[in-house]
Amino acid sequence: RQTLEEMRALYERNQADVSEAKSGRPDLIFLIRFRHCCLLRNQRCVLAYLYDRLLRIRALRWEYGSVLPSSIQFHMSAEEVEWFNWYKKSLATYMRSVGGEEGLDLTQDIKPPKSLYVEVRCLRDYGELEIDDGTTVLLKKNSQHFLPRWKCEQLIRQGILEHILS
Repeated sequence: RQTLEEMRALYERNQADVSEAKSGRPDLIFLIRFRHCCLLRNQRCVLAYLYDRLLRIRALRWEYGSVLPSSIQFHMSAEEVEWFNWYKKSLATYMRSVGGEEGLDLTQDIKPPKSLYVEVRCLRDYGELEIDDGTTVLLKKNSQHFLPRWKCEQLIRQGILEHILS
């Protein structure tokens, strides 16, 4: 806001000096050019700042998912929230369009997994879990299993399973 106020003041002073320069004071042209360069510099700085915020907001979608915590959303302007919602919808549309009927969740693995299977411990009774090859696994409290990562990540987030680190 301070930069925008400064830019407005520079612009108004330039407008006044341009009128005077037209009426016979050519010595003001250098001052007008200097102020104009200051305006262009401030404009570049503001645009760089806004672009950086946009990149950070985009990264928040990948980090937190489609719903931002209220503590983060509090610090965003209405336009930034609107842009976040637009990006969220665009990303969801794209993920539905690839990967067949169910779509492909690109946000599931931000970093590539080291292995496709993980060892997990069941924290509470869940029941049977069917794996793609047709086998079923009974998830009972304190039981340990070696399961496909993609099949149990949602259950880990829900607190049903716990990833056992070797």
